[in-house]
Amino acid sequence: MSEVLVSRPKISAGERLRRKEAVDYARGSVRLEGVILDVEIERINARFIEGELTIAEHFQALDIYLDL
Repeated sequence: MSEVLVSRPKISAGERLRRKEAVDYARGSVRLEGVILDVEIERINARFIEGELTIAEHFQALDIYLDL
């Protein structure tokens, strides 16, 4: 079985920063509620920040991981 790799355009440094700030804000918000994000959620967030996932894919990956 062969694997198909999808090439995505690289995101700009500005977009990467915007994504990092959004994830940092969300992380801080849930910490105020006493929640610490686990390693797998942080991996999903890192993939989004680096441009490997779109916003829709990011939410889908989180939903699947959290079984929502």
